[in-house]
Amino acid sequence: QVQLKEAGGGLVQAGGSLRLSCTASRGLFSDYALAWFRQAPGKERDIVAAISRSAAQTYYADPVKGRFTISRDSAKNTVFLQMNSLKPEDTAVYYCAAQNAGYSSCPYYYTDRLSYKNWGQGTQVTVSS
Repeated sequence: QVQLKEAGGGLVQAGGSLRLSCTASRGLFSDYALAWFRQAPGKERDIVAAISRSAAQTYYADPVKGRFTISRDSAKNTVFLQMNSLKPEDTAVYYCAAQNAGYSSCPYYYTDRLSYKNWGQGTQVTVSS
């Protein structure tokens, strides 16, 4: 199974930017659909963005559309989340997730938490007002 490790979280003022990265080891990176989720205290873990194996298809949750960008670099086995115009409500622990989508019957990506079997440990993002 693929192993995931996030980096890039931190404290930023509202309106600022952060770039999260998630590096995968083990497994064949190109077989995996990837996603970022986030979980605020007392809330469910929700999808933020997802990207297909080829990077041609992407998905964004409504709260982050136009502000966040998901991308992947196969040469570096890394998926990124560029977060701009950050708001206090973006404060959460951000998790990277991967799921094998290497079969023709698989969708381009998954948006539900239960479809992902591989998770990173999470990185804290705090946006101050």
